[in-house]
Amino acid sequence: MVTITLKPGKEQSLLRFHPWIFSGAIAKMTGEPEEGEVVEVHDALGSFLALGHYQIGSIMVRVLSFVPTKINQKFYSDRIGEAYYLRRQIGLAESEHTTAFRLIHGEGDYLPGLVIDVYNGVAVVQMHSVGMYRDREYIYKALAEVMGDSLKAIYNKSEGTLPFKAGVEAQNTYVYGQRPDDIVALENGLKFLPDWEHGQKTGFFVDQRENRALIERYSKGRNVLNMFCYTGGFSIYAMRGGAAKVHSVDSSERAIELTRNNVELNFPGDPRHDATAEDAFKFMERTEGEFDLMILDPPAFAKHYNVLNKALQGYRRLNTKALEMIKPGGILFTFSCSQVVSKEVFRTMVFSSAAKAGRRVSVLHQLSQPADHPVNIYHPEGEYLKGLVLQVW
Repeated sequence: MVTITLKPGKEQSLLRFHPWIFSGAIAKMTGEPEEGEVVEVHDALGSFLALGHYQIGSIMVRVLSFVPTKINQKFYSDRIGEAYYLRRQIGLAESEHTTAFRLIHGEGDYLPGLVIDVYNGVAVVQMHSVGMYRDREYIYKALAEVMGDSLKAIYNKSEGTLPFKAGVEAQNTYVYGQRPDDIVALENGLKFLPDWEHGQKTGFFVDQRENRALIERYSKGRNVLNMFCYTGGFSIYAMRGGAAKVHSVDSSERAIELTRNNVELNFPGDPRHDATAEDAFKFMERTEGEFDLMILDPPAFAKHYNVLNKALQGYRRLNTKALEMIKPGGILFTFSCSQVVSKEVFRTMVFSSAAKAGRRVSVLHQLSQPADHPVNIYHPEGEYLKGLVLQVW
């Protein structure tokens, strides 16, 4: 096994159990590891610090363990077993009412570079590191062992998530079982058609489950606008909550089709729902004053710090327009899923948008990601989803 030795003083983050080692912290290596290979990390005095996957880039090691161990089948079965136990404890795995949840959330489940979402027994796997791809057979076998008879299929959707310079030719394909006839997944008793083969990410955004349920509580009698609707999750919860009308908007025709299909699945023929494929700002410009409950859940405007300022301008413009157009007494749910936008920065951006709009605004709720998207306390970067619920006068 290749040994990586850190520069003096660079072991401090590992002593605080941070799961990343950056290239600038490395003093030397005993050999030339292949990308994805498991390496051992030592401090400048030669003491063991961690084991992890080696990768080429600014993050050169993703830590798997801070104690000596073998990274083998048992390792993955144990980690995935721990994660499944948590999902059972919080009422997701083996639930009759919710069959869509995240089973593995990267660093939050101590498996950096790995995401697994489950939809009605289909495990959709995304590997974001070559190390996880090299260990994929361990992962598949661990899923079969841990989930048992509840596992219908495993779909590897890593073609677009692995580093493009790694030379790994992954293909999106079923690696266990096959596409089931019944692909309907439940979330709090509502039905959805997750499109893991062609949709964004793993096919459905399970991270908004609890926030969608909160929308339901505020929807009765309101006119609801769901911007960036994707599969229409917020819209469907609003309809069950008794909304007077719901309008779903997304720039993607495919997203609008998915939304209409999901609405029809739950509320066939319901005239309260309408959907439009149009740019968000163009739609908002021509519909001022019609809505008293709005949801802004845009895609990540900033994926890297070097575009943060530009992204904040986009968030500010979007929120300012929403705050200007919403009816007095209206409720605005606003979100950012950009990891590089901290809670403090997001809140400051919304504050400046409120000031520019000149409205009276109160914070009713501060929102985050659910428990099946756990945040490793030593890796605060994992807290990517943040939201505010505002009342606007």
